[in-house]
Amino acid sequence: MKSREAHGLRALLSTRKALLKKTMDLANEVRGLLKIFGVRLPKTVKHGSFDSVVRPMIEIDDVLAHALVPLLDARVVVYQHYLELDRRVKKAASHDDVCMKLMTIPGVGPIAALSFKSAVDDPTRFKGSRTVGAYFGLTPRRYQSGEHDNPGRISKAGDRDVRAVLYAAANALLMRTMASSQIKSWGMRLMRTKGRRRAVVAVARKLAILMHRMWIDGSEFRQDHVGGMA
Repeated sequence: MKSREAHGLRALLSTRKALLKKTMDLANEVRGLLKIFGVRLPKTVKHGSFDSVVRPMIEIDDVLAHALVPLLDARVVVYQHYLELDRRVKKAASHDDVCMKLMTIPGVGPIAALSFKSAVDDPTRFKGSRTVGAYFGLTPRRYQSGEHDNPGRISKAGDRDVRAVLYAAANALLMRTMASSQIKSWGMRLMRTKGRRRAVVAVARKLAILMHRMWIDGSEFRQDHVGGMA
């Protein structure tokens, strides 16, 4: 049984995610309706500027305005609530000592740190850090029959949201962070031999192990902090 604090954090994260999805759904609905009238919006319109881009285009046409302005108004309200929850999530992470240590890892932001902490809750319930990767479904399935022992795709067991944020953090570490580290170098070597997707999954698994070990040790990330995680 997880603690009340962990359940509260997971509820906060889930609500934030749900409001972001609703914001995107409403934006996509507007896009789809505009296509009927021959209006195609740029794919790169950001969430924060969507209303300022679309509303002037709609209000000049009475038919469009009558049908779509209520959708835009609803989207604005949902998006504002999402921004407030996003602020609360970042504030919660910045006031948590464990999350602050986890965020010293390149690619790991407040969402990943808080998601990992709330899902694990008590790090001592894992006998070894390596089991954390399996707990979040980041280890390969094995197909054994006679003389064959072939690893398959990852099991995808456990918390899907945590697995997703770990994957996103690993992708950010490999593709967007400029700082060099042993874990990044290891991931880049894997990318050259195994391909990008497998490399990102492997780094995500390594991040889960590393984050648990840092939590247990109370240590911060070091550039050479990738080995010695039992």
